[in-house]
Amino acid sequence: MFIDKDLVAASATPLVLGILAEGESYGYAIIKRVNELSDGRMQWTDGMLYPLLHRLERAGCVSASWHTAENGRRRKHYTLTDAGRNMLAERAAQWTVVAEALHRVWDSTVLPPAAEGWA
Repeated sequence: MFIDKDLVAASATPLVLGILAEGESYGYAIIKRVNELSDGRMQWTDGMLYPLLHRLERAGCVSASWHTAENGRRRKHYTLTDAGRNMLAERAAQWTVVAEALHRVWDSTVLPPAAEGWA
């Protein structure tokens, strides 16, 4: 299934914040988690994720530190800050309103067969 880039972009920040709320992580693991959460329907790239992580870091929503993996490779790990938890709570509330409005309109509308069941 193709997911419009506007939806991917709009959902990226709350997804990353939510994943980091589960615990510290690094870029590749975040991309894998998005893939798992979407049952493979959202395929993120490094070029999409890292600018977002850097923006969140500059905004004080995540902190970053370097760690050395068992294979000797250095990875930048990201941790959610208190400001990031606050932003996650705000975004979750906003998405709840949007999702409820969409469900209300879909419940009152006959959707074409291709769109049924994806919501």
